[in-house]
Amino acid sequence: MEPRFVHIDDVPVAEVKAQMHGERRVGVHLRFLEQSADRVWIHCHYDPGVMIERHGHASDHAIYVLAGSVTVGEVDCRAGTLVMLDHGAVFGPLVAGPEGTEILEYYAGDTRPVPADPQGFATMLDERGITPVPATWQPG
Repeated sequence: MEPRFVHIDDVPVAEVKAQMHGERRVGVHLRFLEQSADRVWIHCHYDPGVMIERHGHASDHAIYVLAGSVTVGEVDCRAGTLVMLDHGAVFGPLVAGPEGTEILEYYAGDTRPVPADPQGFATMLDERGITPVPATWQPG
């Protein structure tokens, strides 16, 4: 086996989540750096204030905050924070800080999210005047 090299500039960006915060569009932008059956590496950019519902994933998962900050539930995670999540662990909601955040995510396989409380999240968005809108990239 030979080493493989991937540079972030060579990987296309996919907007996978979008919201309107008043007149301002915010989103979650991913670059899939490595994908195989047993591991996935993703570089994530969260625009300032974007919210992601409380959820888990279908495999072990870790997020490492590279820059900016994100609140995970009640915990403020600034650059240098590692969040380890075993398969089935639930975390969130996630709220990007005022400068946004850059995150490196690792999955030990399946990346599918498993929402914990879709109705509660819908209520939270409504209370804050946030409207989900279609992302530019749709799975499919």
